[in-house]
This record gives sequence, structure tokens and C-alpha cells, in this order.
Amino acid sequence: MSMKRMGSTVLALMMAVGLLAACSNSNNNSNASSSPSESTPPASSTASASSSPSDSASGSFADYSSGFPERVTLEIPVYERAFEGWNVSDNYYTRWVQQNFGDKYNIDVKFVPITRSSEVTDYEQLLASHKAPDIIFHYDMPQALAYYGEDVMQELNWDEIAYYAPTYWKNMSGTIEKYGIVDGKKVFFYAARPEADNFTTLIRKDWVEKVGMKVEDLTSLEKYNEMLVKWKEAGLGVGGGSLLQNNYTFNYAFRDWPVDPKYRALYSDLGVADLTTADTERYLRNLNYQYNNGLIDKEFYLRTDDAKIKSEFVAGKTGTYGFYLASNTDVLSATLTNNPDAEFAVLPPTAGVPEGRQPQSRGYWPFGLIMGINYESSAEERAAVWMYLEWMSQPDNLFFLQNGVEGQNYTLDAEGLAVKVPDFAGESKLSNNNNKDYWALVTEMAQYPDPAVTRKSYIQNWAPPGYENLAEDMLKYYEQTAEYRTPDALFSVVLETVNEYKADLNSLFQELYVKCVLAPEDQFDAVYEEAKQTYLDAGYQEILDEKQKAIDAGQFS
Repeated sequence: MSMKRMGSTVLALMMAVGLLAACSNSNNNSNASSSPSESTPPASSTASASSSPSDSASGSFADYSSGFPERVTLEIPVYERAFEGWNVSDNYYTRWVQQNFGDKYNIDVKFVPITRSSEVTDYEQLLASHKAPDIIFHYDMPQALAYYGEDVMQELNWDEIAYYAPTYWKNMSGTIEKYGIVDGKKVFFYAARPEADNFTTLIRKDWVEKVGMKVEDLTSLEKYNEMLVKWKEAGLGVGGGSLLQNNYTFNYAFRDWPVDPKYRALYSDLGVADLTTADTERYLRNLNYQYNNGLIDKEFYLRTDDAKIKSEFVAGKTGTYGFYLASNTDVLSATLTNNPDAEFAVLPPTAGVPEGRQPQSRGYWPFGLIMGINYESSAEERAAVWMYLEWMSQPDNLFFLQNGVEGQNYTLDAEGLAVKVPDFAGESKLSNNNNKDYWALVTEMAQYPDPAVTRKSYIQNWAPPGYENLAEDMLKYYEQTAEYRTPDALFSVVLETVNEYKADLNSLFQELYVKCVLAPEDQFDAVYEEAKQTYLDAGYQEILDEKQKAIDAGQFS
């Protein structure tokens, strides 16, 4: 395939008709996207963009409930997060999937590692070598649309999904019908996203208290900086840091509130960083101050993946660490090995907010992983994908993947909650994020029928034993800041300049923002002004001009 040079395409949801506008595909008429039986009508004729699968669709598809007549290879992507001692493609659970799903349906299930910190690069390399898995996924719509723009996703048949995955379709059809159409074509399918989040920032509570403060005192960025100064004076350590990359949401706390929708549409973009607003200037000026005064990791720009960031925290060099909290994370125990007196707390969201501003952040759209079918996948492989999602959507299978073996990994309490066995290290040990990278294909969060039990499960799944307060505080802060989370704007026209300049601007942004942060304080203004102009001249101005034209025409939501 000849890959187009396309970047992230930003779209808007056209609520009335359920359409997303994007660039056209040319590979999707290949025989790879034909239906599993020759009698099946093409996807474009089985159902209109706004209709649901027909009741009579079952007669159009081959019945594989007893297994495929010939062996099918199903390749499933799974994030590689560099968990120590964990093989993402060969472990107790991948073998369990093969035994309980693959062998039943004559399918070889192969898990393809996708490095979380460089997933786009991994996917592009796999696509270029024709070795990409059957599912192409991403958490953010701009990049998912970029894959679509590269002609690497098939057009889907909703009747086919409903036939092979009735449970999954029942759970997700509303989301798929509302958000899954691109350029009038059915392209995306999704995982569910309950309203919760387990990303947080840890802080060394013992350090905070050693300098005469309390974590609750960190009610503003100014208070946080005051604490960092005291850390330095006491010889304790510095704030953690890492290179800004992939998702650009760094300046939310520096924005005015409420955010004007047109302003948000112009400057909020996960795929292309904003370098030119007063918001970013405030963010960078603070980072420049922290750097020049020795308050943050001096080599933050070299921390390009989680392992590098985590190692500084574990070694006791940094006192903050942002990550996805999970009950079996090893960051606390590893830190305690090096620093037996270490104590931990959740950093309040106000700690990063300048006085007079609000704890703003990016709101999620109502779906988790955004997925498409590889354009090279055969009809049988595509059917196997739907069958896999259906199998995983069954409560018993999903529960097993999320919790492990009863009596080993957990015991059931009176409410039916799976209570984790602390420090279980047997063969069926879950990954360090509770196997989420396997079951995230159907949901972002483990849930129970009773919301109260679900909340208890969140705390249990996220809190290492003895640290329930971390998960409780994380939930508390998430709920307290709900009104300040806003989702990205989506455009109803193709932004060609984003496609054209995204890759180059991402690289340039990293160079320029690091230069601004490392500049002497008295030279920040001059360095920043020069960086802004360089960035604008490199294509960002053209992006802003095209966005503004669309905004003036009301082509966004």
C-alpha cells in the first residue's frame, strides 16, 4: 500500500445526522473488506448511516459457532508497558484466552505488542511492513482519524457485528451509531468508558511534612512552588518531570475560566501543541522558573517513557510521579525498598493551578479505545474479531480477565466483590494494571451491577493493599473537579493543514519548548518570542487560519 502523508484529522460530531467528516479512503474497496459469505451484501447497502442492524441479517452470514472450517489467525494488539517480569504476548492469560476461546473456534490468537510510549511509531512500522494486527486502535480521535486517512481501515457492516457479537453490539451500538461514521462510512467501533479515571500524581507525603507543610496546604501552584523551594533547601529532592509528547493538554490549568468554545476550538488539539497563547506562556514561564531554581528534574527532557520517569521517583530523586494507579503497581514497594520511611499521598489538582484560576482538564468523550479493522484483514479474521469481542463481553470471561482465579487471586465477599489476595505472585498473577490492556477492548473500567459495589471495586482495583486512601482521594478529586473538565472541540470539515504539518510541528515543539524552559530567566521573554514566531512560520499559523475560517463558518461543536 502506498501510505499517504496524513496527520491527525480533527472533526466534529454532527449530532443530527450522526456523521463525521474526514478525508476519503481509497483502499476500502479491496476484497479484504468483503463479508464472510459471498451472499452478504456489501456494508454500504445493508444499512443506512442512521439505521440499526436488521433483524433478518443473520441469514446473510456464515455460521462459525462450531468453529472455522480452516484455522484462522487472529492478531490482537496489546500495550507493552515494560512491566518487569511480564510478557504481554505470552502469559497465563494469553494462554487462557487461547484455550477457552481460540481452541473452541479453531483460531490461533496472537497478541501483538504495541509500545505504549511510542504506539503510533509501532503501528506505522507494522502497517508499512504489512504485519499490523487485525485491530488498529488508539485512545484519541485525532490519531484514530489519521489512521483512517491513511486508508488502513475497512468499512464495516453493522449487521455483521450484530450477528457475530450480539452482546457487544447491544452494549455499544448506541456509541458506534453515534460516533462511528467517518465521511459517511461506518469505520470505528469502541470500548465503553464509564465516568471515572485512575490517572493521578503521587507525592512524597513524608517530604511535604518534613518541611513543615501538609498535602492539603497545596491549594495553588504558588503553594506548590513554595514547597519545592523548601524541598531543595532541606536537600530532599525535586519535583518530577518528563518530555511533553503525544497528548498536548499541559496548559489547561493556566487558562481563563470559563473557556470560550471558539477559543477552545482554535487552540485545544491533542495532536498539535499550542505554543503561542498566553496560557502556554504562563505554563512555560513557571516551568522556566522551576528549572532555573533547581526545583524540578534537571533532565526532564530525557524522561521520554514511564520507566525513566518512574526510576527517578523510586530512587528518591523526585518527589512526584504521574501514572495510572493500580492495586498491584510496584512503584510504592520499589520506592520503600530504597526509602523505607517513604509515605505517599495523591497530589491535589489545585497544586498545579495558579491562584485565581480553576483546576481545568480535558474531558473524555463517552468511549474508551477507538478501533478499526485492518484493511488487510480477511473476512474470516474480521469475523473472528467480532467473535472475540462477543466472548470477552460475557460477564464470566470479562470477570476472569479482570480478577483472575478465585481462591488464588481473590475471594468473593458477601456483595460479590472480588477481594484481591495481597501480594499474590503465583502463575495467574495479573499484570501491573490488573490485565486492563487485554479487557480494555470492551471497557475502560471494571464494573458491577450495583454502583456502590462498583465504587468499592474501583478503590480495590486502584489501591495497593493498605493504601486505600490513595484511591479514595483520587476519586474525591475527580468528582470535585468534574465541572472543569471539557472535551475537545470537533470540526465538521477536514483540516488539511493539520494533516500537512502535524509531524513536523510535533518535533519542532519539543525543541522550542525545551529551549524556552532551559533559557536563563532574564532571557525567557526573548527566547519565547522567537520560538513563537518560528513555530507560526513552520505551519502553525496556517493551521490557526484554517481553523478560524471553519470556526467563523460554525463548522465545529
